[in-house]
Amino acid sequence: MDVLIRPAQATEAEVLTDLALRSKAHWGYDAEFLEACREELTVAANEVVRRRTTVADRDGHILGFTNLVGEPPTGVLGMMFVEPQAIGQGVGRLLFEHTVAVGRELGFTQLTIDADPNAEPFYRAMGAVRIGNVPSGSIAGRMLPQMIVTIQR
Repeated sequence: MDVLIRPAQATEAEVLTDLALRSKAHWGYDAEFLEACREELTVAANEVVRRRTTVADRDGHILGFTNLVGEPPTGVLGMMFVEPQAIGQGVGRLLFEHTVAVGRELGFTQLTIDADPNAEPFYRAMGAVRIGNVPSGSIAGRMLPQMIVTIQR
């Protein structure tokens, strides 16, 4: 797979937002649920650089993205989404491993992840462990798995 992992550009914010919504919809959520999540899944152009947003790009097409928020030692894997047709092709693994490597370079020792329940098995496979639950930022009463990955020096 010929995928370039590169910094996102502010001009790609709308493309990333659309990708996030398509990726979330992959798990069978209905239109009402997705609309409730829209604000939380919107990537703002003025936050692309500040949130250390990274994309997986194949031939000029963005297949996924992630971002790394906060300051060392503990950061947050803020968003991680992969195009539905690219799920299972290793794009998520590339993005996750890149984000952990960048975190290590910046001095992070841990990253927390407020995961979609459908993504928990992926994060477990990447070495994250569940440490509890956190309330959804979009859906009242919905709890999400909170996970943490320790970054080895």
